[in-house]
Amino acid sequence: MFKSRRVLLCSVFSFWALLCLWHIGAADDAAAGLVVSRPVTEDCLECLCEAQSGCNATQICVNGACGIFRITWGFWKEGGAITLPNDTSLSNEAFTNCVNDPHCAADTIQNYMYKNGQDCNGDNVINCLDFGAIHKMGNLRCQDELPYTYGRIFSRCLKRKERDAKRTANRTDI
Repeated sequence: MFKSRRVLLCSVFSFWALLCLWHIGAADDAAAGLVVSRPVTEDCLECLCEAQSGCNATQICVNGACGIFRITWGFWKEGGAITLPNDTSLSNEAFTNCVNDPHCAADTIQNYMYKNGQDCNGDNVINCLDFGAIHKMGNLRCQDELPYTYGRIFSRCLKRKERDAKRTANRTDI
């Protein structure tokens, strides 16, 4: 009995040690600006892009908001200050380099929404509608009414994505 208890204690200790190492690694990933969770779907990212800039990257920065998602420096910082592989967050160009790169910008949004996602419209679900409000209004004002043009483009895009998904589902059912 003593031997089996010792094996059990060693197994429990090993499990906890591995769990602690994994947790430290995940914390290091978050601190390094790596994406640890992806709450925002690709369709939602496309609609954010469409509503913010028409997915047009020709105007790199407009009033301090840059890239196809029009991300601000504060949003980027809150989203983990992710950098491109050959950059450092201390570089003067780190912000603009990241947010003008669609993948780095999308990762910034993922981190920001993972950290600040909330039910903005009171439907007890955190989804793309909430992420759209948070992205445009900020996490503290996401319950406010969206600007008309942004809201119209964003809603139209989401409806189109839903319609396309239903068509695709119907085709696969045949």
